[in-house]
Amino acid sequence: HVRLVESGGGSVQAGGSLRLSCTATGANYNSNCMGWFRQAPGKEREGVAAIYTAGGHTYYANSVKGRFTISQDNGKNSVYLQMDNLTPEDTAMYYCTADPSVIEFGSNWAFASFGTWGQGTQVTVSS
Repeated sequence: HVRLVESGGGSVQAGGSLRLSCTATGANYNSNCMGWFRQAPGKEREGVAAIYTAGGHTYYANSVKGRFTISQDNGKNSVYLQMDNLTPEDTAMYYCTADPSVIEFGSNWAFASFGTWGQGTQVTVSS
């Protein structure tokens, strides 16, 4: 259906920045929503950000709101995650996902399903 390749991860010190990139390839690409989630060892997957391709509506985890920015290119074959003011708590494997399912509850939200994702890119933040 779609192949996703993440890049841009690395090791940074607290307060630093990284820009993650995700390129989607494959025939029949038609994603209504794309996003990013992360997973640290021993922890559950956590939805980080999502963007709807049509209207550009975005979602952010409370823990990253104001620090991370999700965006797409005009061709919608790439999605980005600009991460600023990183903290050690941001250390995780970050995955780009096509067509996650976003569920809202109250003022919060989560990924009900994580869609199709790639192999991820590691982000390590040292103090």
